Amino acid sequence: MTELSLDRNTTALVVIDLQKGIASFPKLAPRSSQQVIANASKLAGAFRAHGMPIFLVRVVVMPEIAFRPIADESRPTHPGPRPSDWSDMVSELGQVPSDIVITKHQVGAFYGTDLELQLRRRRIETIVLSGIATDAGVESTARFANDYGFQQVFAEDAMTSRSEERHKGALAFFHRVGRVRSTDEIVKAIE
Repeated sequence: MTELSLDRNTTALVVIDLQKGIASFPKLAPRSSQQVIANASKLAGAFRAHGMPIFLVRVVVMPEIAFRPIADESRPTHPGPRPSDWSDMVSELGQVPSDIVITKHQVGAFYGTDLELQLRRRRIETIVLSGIATDAGVESTARFANDYGFQQVFAEDAMTSRSEERHKGALAFFHRVGRVRSTDEIVKAIE
C-alpha cells in the first residue's frame, strides 16, 4: 500500500448512519458502535480543523413508503414505534452548522438525495467513508460513488456491521474501488 495523500480542497468526509437508533444496535462486529463513533468523531474533528466539508447521512424510515423486497433473508426491524430521536446523529460527532446533513429513505446515500449535487458544487473529487453498516449503507453508497466517478477512501476502523464476515466481505469490494486505511492514516494524510 502506498502512503495516503489527500487534497484538502477536494476531499470530504461522508459519515453514514451514525445516528442514535442505528448506533444502539446490540450486536455489531468487528467493533462496537462506540469504537466506530470514536474514530468517526476523530475524523470529523480533523476535517473541521482544516475547514473540510463533512456530510452526515441519516436514514429516516417511513414504513408507508419503504421498499419491501422479496428476499431470502429478512431485514432487521425495530420492535414497536421508533423513539422520536431515532434518526438524530449521535452527539459525539459534535455536529456543527457547517456540516451538511443528508436525509435518505433507503440504504444508500446517493439514491433519491442531493448528495451528488452537494459534492459536485463543492468540487469534491474524493470522499472518505465511515459508518454503520459496512455491508449496507456504506457499501451501497460506495457502489454509487464508484459509478459517479468519485475517488474513495474507506476508514476501516470507523465502520462496523452485524457480523465480522459481512464487514470483511464489504472490505473486499472496497479494495477494488478505493483505498482502505485506518483513521490515523487518514488524519495524517490531511495534517
